[in-house]
Amino acid sequence: MSRPLQHPLRGILLFLLAQMMFASLDATSKYLTAFFAVPLLVWARYLVHFVLMLLFVAPSMRGELVRTANPRLQVVRALALLSVTGCGMAAFRVMPLAEATSVLFLAPLLVTLMAGPLLGERIGRARWLAVGIGFAGVLLVVRPGSGLNLAGVLWALGGAFSYALYQILTRKLSQAEHPMRQLFYTALVGTAVTSAALPWIWQQAAPSPLHWLLIASLGIYGGVGHFLLIHAFHRAPASMLTPFTYVQLLWATLLGWLVFGNMPGAVTASGMAVIAGSGLWLALGERGRLRSPDRDRGC
Repeated sequence: MSRPLQHPLRGILLFLLAQMMFASLDATSKYLTAFFAVPLLVWARYLVHFVLMLLFVAPSMRGELVRTANPRLQVVRALALLSVTGCGMAAFRVMPLAEATSVLFLAPLLVTLMAGPLLGERIGRARWLAVGIGFAGVLLVVRPGSGLNLAGVLWALGGAFSYALYQILTRKLSQAEHPMRQLFYTALVGTAVTSAALPWIWQQAAPSPLHWLLIASLGIYGGVGHFLLIHAFHRAPASMLTPFTYVQLLWATLLGWLVFGNMPGAVTASGMAVIAGSGLWLALGERGRLRSPDRDRGC
């Protein structure tokens, strides 16, 4: 597969747009959970994504879109992302958007812990310290007395663990699989699994036209967001883009305030900043190791 010319600034802009799409997906799903069951919204998110892939990607890639040497890993990876979507929406239903998003952003720290046993990567003292600081930030967000719904916190933690597994499997597949093929399998498996459960999860009256439009937008936000993400990584190095991941926390805070009137308190905002800071520390450390492959990898 040929690699496009590098355009770092364009890659960063695409990456930031992708983060905005994901935050919009989260905000829209939070709004819709007041009217519809979470499994129904998850089904719609993957169905629309799947249809978009069939319309705009399948005609050019044809058989290459489904031909894979790693079918089991593709399915497990897709199921992990399906779990992220379901757990995330369940958390958004009962938690403020910014707080739920900050707990989900525990995932990069969990990836660091899981990279040792699953990918054989060495975790040095500095990385352990960054992970510990990140966990402390989560404790600030979900501390006793914060008023957060316990079930929502547990859903968000489940989503963080699933997202960490998804990222680990994405790393394992990235060298051998076309990114569009990975994107297609997430849509295919998500649609197949949720469609099989549809008779049990469709228990509401038919949505209004406005609700249908918002439900359809879930798949558009998710599909377009991942599409932008793929093209961002084609135009700028991952080490340059990863630190911008935490811009999604800013989007989530802004949308939570504008749409739902929720603004994190000082202690909660401090915890969110600690989570973002520890993740940035890990991301910048990873960039340093990539630039200096022969240096000590204790970071």
